[in-house]
Amino acid sequence: MARIEIEHLKYQYPATTKLALDDISFSVEPGEFIGIIGKNESGKSTLCQAIAGLVPNFYKGSYGGKVMVGEIEVKTVEVNEMCKTVGIVFQNPFNQVTGSKLTVYEEISFGLENMGIPKVEMIKRIDEAMELLDIIKYKDRNPFDLSGGQMQRMAIASIIAMQPEVIILDEPTSQLDPQGREEVFQAVQKLSKKGITIIMVEHNMEKIAQYSDRVVLLNDTKLVAIDTPQKIFSRDDLDSFGVEAPVFTKICRGLHLKNEETGCYPVTLEEASRLFQRLVKEESHNE
Repeated sequence: MARIEIEHLKYQYPATTKLALDDISFSVEPGEFIGIIGKNESGKSTLCQAIAGLVPNFYKGSYGGKVMVGEIEVKTVEVNEMCKTVGIVFQNPFNQVTGSKLTVYEEISFGLENMGIPKVEMIKRIDEAMELLDIIKYKDRNPFDLSGGQMQRMAIASIIAMQPEVIILDEPTSQLDPQGREEVFQAVQKLSKKGITIIMVEHNMEKIAQYSDRVVLLNDTKLVAIDTPQKIFSRDDLDSFGVEAPVFTKICRGLHLKNEETGCYPVTLEEASRLFQRLVKEESHNE
């Protein structure tokens, strides 16, 4: 059974005249890491909010179609209940810190306290989340003393401690340096491998290509395609959607280095290197 099933989803914000999402349909399997890309105002954040139930239950507006998370039809469930199944991490980690807690450990416990989780179970979940994201060493620190990458990992830990089936990350690394960005992607990949479904909006195409199982390409509120990073970034019309391919894909395209078996260009340094080495061996053998 699909973890997420979206059928002909349409949505229009209140007091607007244009659809924010126009007839979106696709499904996501348990444990998949799905990247969402597209130019500004293509519908990326709105799609995330629809999966989390903020659309239409918080933002209201006109809504059509269906979003299912497991056996739950999202629009029929209150937001405070939906957050137990779908957790969402926003762009700026500072916006998710309550400011009412003195330590990282207490900050992560906040959502569990509101859910009424028993103390023994709460401690177990918090410890597991902090170990998974490698922030146990910061448990007694003030949240505002953390770096951007550390704070974002704390925000993710506070979500996964609530044990959702799906975690949505809406541009979680846009304000981080390269080290912080890599810390977040590695942490999220661990969650995907543990069976948690990941939905991530991200403008760094190299990271999306490296970590995503499949990529959703949106343009002007419509779904253009959902496919592997290799197939999405090898599209000849990618530029027309305001999206740049990863740098290694652009280099290989310029050199006409394509994987003949798949018909796709490499999307990572490792893929490009393997393809180049194979071609060199073939040429040497032919000589």
